[in-house]
Amino acid sequence: MEKQYIILILCSILVIANGNGVATGPKAVRKWFKKVSPAKEKLTEFHFYLHDIVSGRNPTNIPVAMANATSQSPTYFGLIAAMDDLLTEGPEPNSKVVGRACGIFGSSSLQEVGLHMTFHIVFTEGKYNGSTLAVSGYNPFRNRFRELPIVGGSGVFRLARGVATLENVWYNSTSGDALVEYYVMVLHY
Repeated sequence: MEKQYIILILCSILVIANGNGVATGPKAVRKWFKKVSPAKEKLTEFHFYLHDIVSGRNPTNIPVAMANATSQSPTYFGLIAAMDDLLTEGPEPNSKVVGRACGIFGSSSLQEVGLHMTFHIVFTEGKYNGSTLAVSGYNPFRNRFRELPIVGGSGVFRLARGVATLENVWYNSTSGDALVEYYVMVLHY
């Protein structure tokens, strides 16, 4: 058994390249940081659509907890949900998939439908495949435009920072399903 632990530890130390060609592991990350300081930041822009499906047989947004008072709250205050929403190039559900938005959110306002959201944009296609952007912020869902901060990332987006501007394309108040347009601007090395 001790031999298995040693092998596991040694394997975790090895540098393993992920799908985006960025080496991982402690030594690779240290090497990457040494190259970053003189490097110039790049601005990358993304445009995609988030398909938030609450209804039907395959929801991508499900409640995982709620307070006793949540069902009486007009703002769903106290609701906590998990999401794994599809991100596509176009608004159509069969448009080319670019990734997923995976994380959690909670209804955190008594005055409006306001969500505290913490999730990752996980790229599954192209040159950013395997990289992520970390998003964390307040989303006043019924406002026409909202901004969510990009607070970090992984892979190609290590040390990323930026902003995602959101706009609802449509929202079905009966089913809870929504299509949200994302404009993302991110600074990274």
